[in-house]
Amino acid sequence: MEGLAYYQYVLIGLIFIWSGFVRSGLGFGGAVLALPFLLLVKDDPLVFLPIIGVHLLFFSVLITWKSNKSQPDSSFFGSSSIDWSYLKYSLKVMIIPKLIGVFGLLTLPATLMSSIIYVIVIAYAISYVLNKPLKSNSKTLDTLFLILGGYISGTSLIGAPLIVAVFVSNVAKHKLRDTLFILWAILVLIKLASFVIAGVDLQLIHHLWLLPLGYIGHVIGEKAHQKMLAAETPVFFRILGSVLIVVSMMGLVKAVI
Repeated sequence: MEGLAYYQYVLIGLIFIWSGFVRSGLGFGGAVLALPFLLLVKDDPLVFLPIIGVHLLFFSVLITWKSNKSQPDSSFFGSSSIDWSYLKYSLKVMIIPKLIGVFGLLTLPATLMSSIIYVIVIAYAISYVLNKPLKSNSKTLDTLFLILGGYISGTSLIGAPLIVAVFVSNVAKHKLRDTLFILWAILVLIKLASFVIAGVDLQLIHHLWLLPLGYIGHVIGEKAHQKMLAAETPVFFRILGSVLIVVSMMGLVKAVI
């Protein structure tokens, strides 16, 4: 990230505030709703994915710890806010596709990976615009979504919509957010370990200013979380989906040209 113009750093900072807000407010989407904007600033996923990964890991642990702290009679691994049984099952299904996805990220050209990310985001955004969120209603579809979600998570950390579609059908609502955050933390640890082994620059110096900005978004998102749970917001997601389609199309054209 060295050598960028001042306005690019400002844009990156604002995007990470947005990412923190989405992550804590919705419980997912911090990467998928931020990465297309980041790639317009600098078209290289390997620059931003280590930063997004560390943010996801930090805030996942923070949110889960705070939730568990409010239940003094339960240990972390016995926490009633986490569905450990389904978490273990899903990881068994996702681990191999996840590793294959990481390998692809590390070996394929940055431009190709950016194009793949934009196409995936456009597919998600269309479901938002049509108000047709991804749903899974069978074990076969559950398995397919988990495999695809694991692979996409390995390539770009944006497999959340597919994975959430499965967890919504199989995990109690009051356990959903904390269970997902533990899953994100585990998937990110695998990815970050792969980055370290492959010698990818983790952009550690930039965490000093981006982590506080992510925390600002996190605090705002925490306050909005309960309202988001209680409210149906199809208009918000349609607008968001439309913006993501426009941004991703711009990025896709830029990557192809």
